[in-house]
Amino acid sequence: MADIKNYTLNFGPQHPAAHGVLRLVLELDGEIVQRADPHIGLLHRATEKLAETRTYLQNVPYMDRLDYVSMMSNEHAYVMAVERLLGIEVPLRAQFIRVMFDEITRILNHLLWIGAHGLDVGAMAVFLYAFREREDLMDVYEAVSGARMHAAYYRPGGVYRDLPDTMPKYRATKFRGDAAVRELNRDREGSVLDFIEAFTNRFPRYVDEYETLLTENRIWKQRLVGVGVVDADRAKALGFTGPMLRGSGVAWDLRKMQPYEVYDLVDFDIPVGTNGDCYDRYLVRVQEMRESNRIIKQCIEWLRNNPGPVIVDNHKVAPPPRVGMKTGMEELIHHFKLFSEGMHVPAGEVYAAVEHPKGEFGIYLISDGANKPYRMKIRAAGFAHLAAMDEMVRGHMLSDVTTMMGTLDIVFGEIDR
Repeated sequence: MADIKNYTLNFGPQHPAAHGVLRLVLELDGEIVQRADPHIGLLHRATEKLAETRTYLQNVPYMDRLDYVSMMSNEHAYVMAVERLLGIEVPLRAQFIRVMFDEITRILNHLLWIGAHGLDVGAMAVFLYAFREREDLMDVYEAVSGARMHAAYYRPGGVYRDLPDTMPKYRATKFRGDAAVRELNRDREGSVLDFIEAFTNRFPRYVDEYETLLTENRIWKQRLVGVGVVDADRAKALGFTGPMLRGSGVAWDLRKMQPYEVYDLVDFDIPVGTNGDCYDRYLVRVQEMRESNRIIKQCIEWLRNNPGPVIVDNHKVAPPPRVGMKTGMEELIHHFKLFSEGMHVPAGEVYAAVEHPKGEFGIYLISDGANKPYRMKIRAAGFAHLAAMDEMVRGHMLSDVTTMMGTLDIVFGEIDR
């Protein structure tokens, strides 16, 4: 019988487990992966180059479209970079709102990740469970910004507006009667803050449900335990950040080590793994959802008791209130100049990073004093993780490639950028 020779296989770019447009060229010896070569750039985002031809304010919506699962976290790094160049102090209420939405975004990200990772490995039900909770959080995004995904809610100097006093409500249709609508609207009678609080009260029970489906599931453990092991030293050498690094046993989290906004005022723990395999990274992300829930609860309590401004009063940076803009000439001029010409940012360079759901997401910004960035470089969390793909999959079976793709939690908007 003839020996099986090495052969090359295209995994993607349209593969359902590729988490975007990835062409992964695999060299196989039978079913064992000898080499993996990720081909990126099929998305053609060019965000870094586009930023040079847009004003600082016009660039905010481009941030949403980088990692389109963690929208507000991307915005956060960008507006922090602009604020540092401008030398402005963000109102405390806006900082708490940002931190709360960073953690809502972390939960949104991890919910999609756990659903997609489950599908990659063959678990169907968890995807449907996770999307049930994502709907509630997407409604919160929509309530504050008007958009379910691409929010553009964070602005240099604060946030677009304060939290609304009402939540959108379901209406009765011929398919859904009054009784059903009353039940759906039960948590929507109060403000957005009331709705988020009701969500945080029931969310731990939902996480328990995901764990019941997966954590001790025999097939799940057979597919994840001991797969894609990266030890702590190697993880640091490969440039891992976020859950990928913490899953290898390194307790590094920018929210603790280099606190920004009000993370030094809230109490939370850093989940850390021990073995550095796919299963540890799964456990770390599940625990992160619980910790994010803790942080959101603390933010809600503070925001209830501390009204105040949510954006700076400097009209060279932030637009005047709409009521003033429609009645005063000065305010109208400020509004027009800000949205047509944009703000002029002092010359200099700055790097701002946030603890994004996928790792360290950073924006390196160079200004020459004009109304547009001279240069912008994005430090995408997923890029370093995908670069380690070859090393992680060598010696594993072909079926383990999808498991490792899921554990990386990559999105190609930020990788191609």
